[in-house]
Amino acid sequence: MADRPSDVLERFRLQAELSQGELWMRYFELGGMSTALEVEAFVFGALEPSPHDHDVLAHALNERFVELGGNHPVPYADSVEEERAVVDEPIGDRRPGAQERRRGRRRRSGKSDGS
Repeated sequence: MADRPSDVLERFRLQAELSQGELWMRYFELGGMSTALEVEAFVFGALEPSPHDHDVLAHALNERFVELGGNHPVPYADSVEEERAVVDEPIGDRRPGAQERRRGRRRRSGKSDGS
């Protein structure tokens, strides 16, 4: 089973050696508008972050990894959504073009796929 986005955020927060408060401060400095309590709820899976909030948190964590001499290991929301779609889709939907059709449905339903 694939990790939930919150599992990924918490795992990387711990690897980056950031407290909840430090992560929130970095998130806020990058323009995140959620409260520290909401960010804590995102990280622990009590609330699902919007794609924007996920991306700001991922960016904050990725900046920390660069400070530590590493790379950018935290996936952004579009990568998480694509991975989740592949894991969750029925086997019959893995034919060529299925992902593009799903993206089209997301656009029509008001959700953006980042394109």
